[in-house]
Amino acid sequence: MIDGLFKRHIDPLWEKAAAPLVQARLTPNQVTAAGLVLIAVASAAYLAHKSSLVFGLTLAIAFAFDALDGAVARQRDMRSKVGGYFDAMVDRYQELAVLAAIAFVANLWPAAFFAFAGGVLTSYAKARTAVEIPIDNDAWPDLFERLERIIFLCVLLVVDGAASTAGFGTPWILGAGLTLYAVLANVSALQRIARATVMLRRSDAGQDHGEGS
Repeated sequence: MIDGLFKRHIDPLWEKAAAPLVQARLTPNQVTAAGLVLIAVASAAYLAHKSSLVFGLTLAIAFAFDALDGAVARQRDMRSKVGGYFDAMVDRYQELAVLAAIAFVANLWPAAFFAFAGGVLTSYAKARTAVEIPIDNDAWPDLFERLERIIFLCVLLVVDGAASTAGFGTPWILGAGLTLYAVLANVSALQRIARATVMLRRSDAGQDHGEGS
């Protein structure tokens, strides 16, 4: 939702930030792969230091770097279907690494499971629709898309870490936040399922009308 509403304002910022990567002649797929490595390293480090504050800040940096692959692709005119597919698959592994790390450190496996499932189903609902009918990639303004999920997780971790550092003793923050994340992710999946159902029914109705004429 955020990306769709503010895309024309956000994209120029990504273009400027990606300039050094373009000058270094990195390819979009190299940036995508590097983003996955950064997030995997940050997640693995969280298992050792267990600081939500540090994890949230390092994730924010890693996800910001990962977001530059599209800008690199545009500036180097290297956009491709293979690149888009690779980026989408890497996104799922990134979410898995982050949520698994949180589940392990905070013992929040059920919430992490449903959080990951909601994200995957949100993505799959659109991808599966595209198998049946041509779709507009921008016509899915849902509540809790990937950018919202990333921001939510980073803020949640920073807030939890800051509260712990300040000695407030609030172990419920991470659990409640991740549960809310899971709920919002699955609500978004249901939004997409509902929208896809309407699209597919319209397509079916059009085919039936065409066959009868």
